[in-house]
Amino acid sequence: MTNSWKIYMLAAVSFLVGTSENIIAGILDRVAGDMGVSLAAAGQLITVFSLAYAFGTPIIMALTARVERRKLMLAALGVFIVGNLLAVLSSGYISLIGSRIILAISTGVFVVVALTVATRLAQPGKQGSAIATLVMGFSTSLIVGVPLGRVIASAYDWKLIFAGIGVLGLLAMIAVLRLIPQSEGEAPIPVRSQLALFKNPRIATALSITFFWIFGYSIVYTYISPYLLNITGMSERGVSIALFAFGIASLIGSKLGGYSTDKWGISRTLIGGMLLHSGVLFLLTAFSQSAVWMFPILMLWAFSAWSSGPTQQYYLITLAPEASGIMLSLNSSVLQLAMAAGAGIGGVIVESVSLTAVGWFGAIGVAIAALLAGVSFGLTRAQARKKCPIAGVEPEVSST
Repeated sequence: MTNSWKIYMLAAVSFLVGTSENIIAGILDRVAGDMGVSLAAAGQLITVFSLAYAFGTPIIMALTARVERRKLMLAALGVFIVGNLLAVLSSGYISLIGSRIILAISTGVFVVVALTVATRLAQPGKQGSAIATLVMGFSTSLIVGVPLGRVIASAYDWKLIFAGIGVLGLLAMIAVLRLIPQSEGEAPIPVRSQLALFKNPRIATALSITFFWIFGYSIVYTYISPYLLNITGMSERGVSIALFAFGIASLIGSKLGGYSTDKWGISRTLIGGMLLHSGVLFLLTAFSQSAVWMFPILMLWAFSAWSSGPTQQYYLITLAPEASGIMLSLNSSVLQLAMAAGAGIGGVIVESVSLTAVGWFGAIGVAIAALLAGVSFGLTRAQARKKCPIAGVEPEVSST
């Protein structure tokens, strides 16, 4: 089996763990009704997941830095199966929160390790595409996992979704064991040393891009199902189709984002994608009551949002290639903090302003991310000038 197929296999497992994370947004109203809580309270299941992911992942990654990578992925998948089992057995809101915490930490560890393994398996100059492939697997959970979960939750019991994910988790463990070669860990870096990277202005600014980009995205996506049902007036079937269309566009966006990163460079891909992302969220609100316009807007939103994923992750690797695993771990933590903040603030907006208003606030968050991207690339160019002060030569931020 070639390394390309091994990377695609990791992408398939990323689809599985991605479904466990994203599915709550697709069935938010069902979970709220079953648990007897408000939409805003149900939305905090995403906040809890994201906070556990953000704080738990870097700690576990630091403690397991020397552990062989395949063994660590298998351990993470084992815990992941336990988390899904607890979701199936949960009898109330608090026990479901517990399962979300376990799922979050196991998902975080697997994703970070899988990303580092994929970059090692990739051919030289193809690391951006390798990352995009894993992001593609994750975004496939939006194409298949979330809309299928919506259908299952409507026809049967939403807990059946987690039972199925747990069974597939066992198959994923077998695939990783048989197909992924062993690879060494990295030198352990304490959490304190990881946080010290934030003292570097270039890294701190680059990570802030992730925060505001995902913050804006999460404000809207957390409440997308009730938004489409209550504001746009879609039927149950229409919401499932809309989520499917959203997922298809996210897949195209993540793949094109990786291609664009390799071909045209990081700065053009990242800034262009985020400006488009922000603009589309304004359109989402402007045409909120039109089901006809909502479908293309949703697809354009997914395309622009997910095109930034592989680009941003590869950009962070280029800033600290000697600590790629730590950079990806920090980025995952910042991303999940942004998801938590977006879900939390989104809940406040829904309760105190309106469900429609989430689009405006989301657009502002992503616009700030685009501005910070420009600042970050400026800092990178300034650093390059110091290292290579040749008159008339303008250093570029590229994917190589």
